[in-house]
Amino acid sequence: MKRTRQQAQDTRNQILDAAEWVFAEHGVAHTSLEDVAVRAGFTRGAIYGHFRNKGELFVAMTNRVMLPMEMLVSASVDAGEPDPLGRLRKLLVFCLGKAVVEPHSRRVFEVLFTKCEHTRDTDLVFDRQRNAARNGRKQLELALRNAIAKEQLPSDLDTVRASGVVHVFLDGVLRDWLLEQDSIVLPRDAEYLADVCIGMLRHSPSLRRGGEDVHSLS
Repeated sequence: MKRTRQQAQDTRNQILDAAEWVFAEHGVAHTSLEDVAVRAGFTRGAIYGHFRNKGELFVAMTNRVMLPMEMLVSASVDAGEPDPLGRLRKLLVFCLGKAVVEPHSRRVFEVLFTKCEHTRDTDLVFDRQRNAARNGRKQLELALRNAIAKEQLPSDLDTVRASGVVHVFLDGVLRDWLLEQDSIVLPRDAEYLADVCIGMLRHSPSLRRGGEDVHSLS
């Protein structure tokens, strides 16, 4: 019986769901396509019917979710946005709240932050992460300049340094939550953590131009 396109897509999604669980449990380097096939309830041949190798499967799995910094690139860069800082806060809350507890995002983030070794299979995803971080910081700089223009942030804010701090803050909170899950509780703490980040942008002397020198965050 000929498989329909929907049946093929359903099988593919079952394989990707299984990959999330197995990669999260054992790490990328220690997981084989056979492990994924067993979890999905298929033969290894069925896996090869959709993915040429583990690297292709890993990339497809991560492509189903947005990375944290990819979420933030939608921060307001439109000079006509009346509340750019409020928009940034809402996106931080989203990244630290709903997004991290959505099942697919939660498992993929766990793999990327805690179970992902640098191997040939993961090269493309690490490139995506680097590009997301680089592009996200550039977009954040524009959003911060917009907030300065709207007098929501100090006029002497070092936007390059500040965008790096936002990136490190978001990355660090997510990593801590994934590793510990006791010092930070998400999504419960999402709003206060976003307010802490916004407070740093507004009040930290080290984020002003000519402030205390720190190592580059880029």
